[in-house]
Amino acid sequence: MSDDLWPPAQAASAQIELGAEDAKLVTLGRSARARNDSAEGAAVRDDTGRTYVATTVALPSLRLSALRAAIVMAVASGARALEAAAVVSASGMLAADDIAAVADLASGVPVFLAGPDGVPRTRTLS
Repeated sequence: MSDDLWPPAQAASAQIELGAEDAKLVTLGRSARARNDSAEGAAVRDDTGRTYVATTVALPSLRLSALRAAIVMAVASGARALEAAAVVSASGMLAADDIAAVADLASGVPVFLAGPDGVPRTRTLS
């Protein structure tokens, strides 16, 4: 697992407008993060419109970012492609491995990074 950080495709100072379905992903990730008191919360939407939500997994023998955990849930449920993803975190960057995991299912997928306040800060394409 790489600790490389992915540079945002769109600077945080730019206003990032979300459609209703993408805003829902941020809301789901934010609520999961708060509910589990986790470092990150994430949600992904597959190509059929189903959503999957997860938080950071930080066990002694297993570590997954919230985004990778959400992708695992989607794939385990039969998802073959993703339409969008959102991560809620205090961190200002996404790990390159997170973006690579999204790209494993589809290229050009928007990945939104929002702060704990739910405000989208960056938009990156897989």
